[in-house]
This record gives sequence, structure tokens and C-alpha cells, in this order.
Amino acid sequence: MDFITWQEKYSVKIPSIDAQHKQLVAIINELYSSMKAGKTKDQLGKTLNDLVAYTKTHFSYEESLLEKAGYEDLNEHKKQHVAFVEKITATCKQYEEGKLFMSIDICNFLQNWLIHHIQGTDQKYTQLLLQKGVK
Repeated sequence: MDFITWQEKYSVKIPSIDAQHKQLVAIINELYSSMKAGKTKDQLGKTLNDLVAYTKTHFSYEESLLEKAGYEDLNEHKKQHVAFVEKITATCKQYEEGKLFMSIDICNFLQNWLIHHIQGTDQKYTQLLLQKGVK
């Protein structure tokens, strides 16, 4: 059973961005499944690192679209992205150093942040990107 089930209400109506959001959901689900299955520290660490890497890729893509479209709240949007990357990067580091154990709290944080970001912050740019012909 997935930890997060993608729902249409999460869609920003931009297929390329929705696909990336779905990939983020898949990585969080993989992390949750691996944790529940008792995977090794190295395996969990790899999934966390995959999440960080893919998040950076997604944020870069999204920000470039917003910049090209002239999105007026881009700086605030970037600040949220930076804060999230810093948080999950620190989480990875603490986990790798043995200062943090993988728990449902990490998955809950990831789920809450992602869903709230998509439904709140990301939904604000939908109309602009659709008007600019972004797919």
C-alpha cells in the first residue's frame, strides 16, 4: 500500500510538472516501503539521496519555466524550494551520520510539505503557465 496516493486535486494541469510531482510521490512511497520492509541503512540512505537529487532537478525545471513566463512570485517560490532542499539535505546528513533514525515522522514531513506546496504554492502559477502554452 502506498504512503501517498496521487489524486487529481494535486494536479497543476501542466503534464510535465505533474509527471515530476508524481515521481516525487513515487520516491517518497519507495522510502516508506523500504522503511517498513526493514531495508538496510545504506538502502534507505540511497533512497533519501535519490529524493534530494530528484527534488533539485524538479525545482530547477519548475523555476526555469516560471522565470521564462515572468512569474511575479518567483523569488518567494524559490525561497520555499531552498528551505525544503536544505531540510532534506540536513536530514540525509544526520541519517548518514547515525544521528537520526528513519521514522514515519520523516515520511509524514515529506508528504505534508509536498502536498501543501503543490496545492498551495504551485497551484498559483497554473493559469500563467497555461496561458504561456507550457505543457
